[in-house]
Amino acid sequence: MTELDYTKSENQKLRQYISLINAELELSQRVFEIRQNFANSPDSERIIQPILDRISKIQSEKTPLENELNLN
Repeated sequence: MTELDYTKSENQKLRQYISLINAELELSQRVFEIRQNFANSPDSERIIQPILDRISKIQSEKTPLENELNLN
């Protein structure tokens, strides 16, 4: 792999990592807003659970990238 190929690959991984961080932040904000707006609603957890599941999946997708990019 040439230096240019390596740099392109690292750049692509970093962009993917940034995208995952942005998605995680956005979903976390939605969870916060739902909890605020539906504080005493029994449906709030039903609404929030799929979002929390997606956040968890994003976090598991971030871990290998963090390791590859030496971000941890």
